[in-house]
Amino acid sequence: MRARLEAEHLFKVFGRRPDQAVSRLREGADREELRADGTTAAVIDASFRVEAGEIFVVMGLSGSGKSTLLRMLNGLLAPTAGSVRYDGRELSALTDRALRELRSTKISMVFQHFALFPHRSVRDNAAYGLEVQGVPRAERERRADEALALCGLAGWEKSWPDELSGGMQQRVGLARALATDADVLLMDESFSALDPLIRRDMQDQLLELQKTLKKTIVFITHDLNEAMRLGDRVAVMRDGRIVQTGTAEDILLRPESDYVASFIQDVDRSRVLTAGAVMDTAPRGDEADCGCETATPDTPFTELCAISARLSHPVAVLDRGRALVGVVPRQRLVGFLGDEQSAPTACGGAKKVIGRA
Repeated sequence: MRARLEAEHLFKVFGRRPDQAVSRLREGADREELRADGTTAAVIDASFRVEAGEIFVVMGLSGSGKSTLLRMLNGLLAPTAGSVRYDGRELSALTDRALRELRSTKISMVFQHFALFPHRSVRDNAAYGLEVQGVPRAERERRADEALALCGLAGWEKSWPDELSGGMQQRVGLARALATDADVLLMDESFSALDPLIRRDMQDQLLELQKTLKKTIVFITHDLNEAMRLGDRVAVMRDGRIVQTGTAEDILLRPESDYVASFIQDVDRSRVLTAGAVMDTAPRGDEADCGCETATPDTPFTELCAISARLSHPVAVLDRGRALVGVVPRQRLVGFLGDEQSAPTACGGAKKVIGRA
């Protein structure tokens, strides 16, 4: 399958003699060496593919280069070296006009700070991208209303932005991107300015929309729990470089460096892990025939804990054909959570039973 977006050996350097800086980076120089010369290496040798319909999360601390990377994916920033391809087309080969058309029809952006026009109604804000495209008023209002309804804002079309809460304003920003029917959404820390509960609601909204719309989404965040919850795959950045890419389970269970291991140590694993991730794949005995409760590889971790608390033996994990594919001993659940004191919350109070396994 052809990737919807593909980045290959991307570099972005700001300052004097950027081409020389890229050569030095390829030879092993680090960011600090360049900074001493007044040059900033924002992105260093980044390569990845984003498949159609995937939520690809790029996460890292402030200054890691993730927002700069995102802006190269729609041509807002030109790479110092390397390439970005959309559906096989090299962005650097496009004319300015073709690039503007790409950004208005194929790759939409959802910003952190809403970027709503205070003098336009909610409907007109949602329809703005279509207005730029020259879509007739009746058509753009219809499409804007449909997008607003998808985002839970039906009935608010004639309201003004200052009449909406922060979460509702962010929904308008999302509706504006959806109204253009773009293939790709680039979301730059889109939920980070929201209160925790509203942020959680927006994550729920995005995941619910994705079930229906199946957009290709590149989502930037510095929040590890958000990355693990939203991402089909996650790329972790440090000092301009992508240091690991994989599923949330890959990163939690198989960190490839001490940095990634330390970065993920405080993540709420119970929201990410499933039975398939923690099971022992060398099953013993006939657990599948016991008539007891069982799990599937997709069973969430918290549900798995609850099942384990009701059984006196390891939980059997069955595939769709009811074949035994693994077992989960109780003590293994504790092992994936870390220490015994951390387990009651994650396992819904089942820890006392698990601890005696």
